[in-house]
Amino acid sequence: MPSTSVKVAETLPTELAEVRRVQSDIKDALQANGFGERDMFHIELAMEEALVNAMKHGNQLDTDKAVQLHYTVTPEQFDVRIEDEGGGFNPDDVPDPTVPENLERACGRGLYMIRCFMTEVRYIGKGNVVAMTKKKSPPDEE
Repeated sequence: MPSTSVKVAETLPTELAEVRRVQSDIKDALQANGFGERDMFHIELAMEEALVNAMKHGNQLDTDKAVQLHYTVTPEQFDVRIEDEGGGFNPDDVPDPTVPENLERACGRGLYMIRCFMTEVRYIGKGNVVAMTKKKSPPDEE
């Protein structure tokens, strides 16, 4: 069977409409590599959160700034690296949305979802780069 692996590197303008296009491209690559619906849903949500965070919080919706996107899809896993031009942040400083005093606060929910849905999440350098991996679930867990 021929390899269906996909490797993409692109510069995205800071335009929220780009998020949907990227999600569609990634979904096509995931399907071609045999990912199940649950894994695709998890990746789609994590990517939406990470890209919107990069554009909104990192680049402050400044259309003169861009987001660097690098991803690889193989039959075994999805890897992505997203880098914005912002000043970065410390993810440990974001309040835990699951503790009682933060349940009604809006901040931190996206980062929490990303951590729950992806196999591995790393913030690099000053915090303006996120690298994520999602290993394909076994068919019996789909």
